[in-house]
Amino acid sequence: MSTTQSERLRGLLEPLVTSQGLDLEEIEVDSVGRKRVLRVVVDSDTGADLDQIADVSRVLSAKLDETDAMGEGEYTLEVGTPGAERPLTEHRHYVRATERLVKFQLAEGGELVARILKVDDEGVDTEVPGVKGRKATARRLAFDDIVRARVQVEFSRKDNKKEEEA
Repeated sequence: MSTTQSERLRGLLEPLVTSQGLDLEEIEVDSVGRKRVLRVVVDSDTGADLDQIADVSRVLSAKLDETDAMGEGEYTLEVGTPGAERPLTEHRHYVRATERLVKFQLAEGGELVARILKVDDEGVDTEVPGVKGRKATARRLAFDDIVRARVQVEFSRKDNKKEEEA
């Protein structure tokens, strides 16, 4: 998708997504044969449920139908949320990943897998899990020190909040 088309679509769709209480995270247009697919990724601090996704899909579809933003040909609109292992690219993504395990690629080289404990304007406070019986350690990462960050899927994590309530 050209930058101009991407910017035009973002300018058209972002206010509509925002009006539904969501953030527009990503827009992607793919061609599959003669068909095109417009994928719109939305999210919020509390996540997006199926009803919200359906509502925003209807609003976007109506707006796209009344404009020529997608051109003349057929296209399919897909609205969804970021995947489980989403990359963290915006400050709000780090905030939403608080308490999650994240794999960081560091500017100094190497990788670090740590749990985000707190996020502020300069960086993140993390907890690096202990290895072989050692205690977890705290580590501060400035945003300038992070090249890439991606949430990791955890299958066997115990939910601390549920344990505290029990």
